[in-house]
Amino acid sequence: MASHPYRLLNVFTRGAEVLSGNPLCVFENGAAFDGRTMQALTRQFNLSETTFILPSSRASARVRIFTPSYEMPFAGHPTLGTAHVCRALGLGGNELTLEMAAGVIPVSAQADRWTLQANAPRWREVPESREALAAMLGLEPREIGERPLWVSTGREQLIVPLTSEEAVRRARPQPDLLSRFASEDGANMAYVFAPRRAAGSSNSSPAGGEVSREFLLARFFFPQGPAVLEDPATGSATANLGGWYIALGRERPCRFEIAQGEQAERPSILYLDVDADQRVRVSGDVVELGRGAVAL
Repeated sequence: MASHPYRLLNVFTRGAEVLSGNPLCVFENGAAFDGRTMQALTRQFNLSETTFILPSSRASARVRIFTPSYEMPFAGHPTLGTAHVCRALGLGGNELTLEMAAGVIPVSAQADRWTLQANAPRWREVPESREALAAMLGLEPREIGERPLWVSTGREQLIVPLTSEEAVRRARPQPDLLSRFASEDGANMAYVFAPRRAAGSSNSSPAGGEVSREFLLARFFFPQGPAVLEDPATGSATANLGGWYIALGRERPCRFEIAQGEQAERPSILYLDVDADQRVRVSGDVVELGRGAVAL
């Protein structure tokens, strides 16, 4: 049997809280596995995602991303966490690129805060009514905000603005109704957000003409079997939120600090920047918790 090293990380941690953010497992040498074994290992660890690093002729490394159920073309917290491991392995420095099924993603770091630049967004209208959206989320129609959209910067997701952070906290998606809202690849997921009351962030005050950050509260829901689960930090949906702001023609540049994971008991902080040229960047802090190996 051969020994296959992996690392455990938390991505989008909140401040100095090491056991916050979204967990990730990264296998250092994915070339040792076929896709079936990658999927089986991901089920073994049973985290929201596990990634596998492979050689690339186009980028610093190629990355395959798996959930316990399927392979993904792109996801935010696996991108940032895998970049952190690639730097540690000497595959790149503070500037590197990762080849994924969704394309080559540029990633950069300042210390342990990593930033990805997402693909250019595309979007489409939601054909269902506001009443149907509200019923799916367990809310009132008046609590649905301006122009929900399907948005993709790598993976299409349903982006739903709500009118208050109280509505975000009260959202209770109904599994049978969520199944009626399908993305282009047949997935049923919903990201809800609203402005939040926040103070005391080191990123809240502009300096040298810098645009100040707005504060948002967000939640991301997805089905697993007959239940609806909640993700503690969703980088891909945060990038899609940037696409939503572009679709609505909001003033740019704009910057956001997003709290997520509160009700999943894994508090997380994500940073979103949309510049004047419509480039979408998602940032977050990454912590390595430990290392190990499996024998196969």
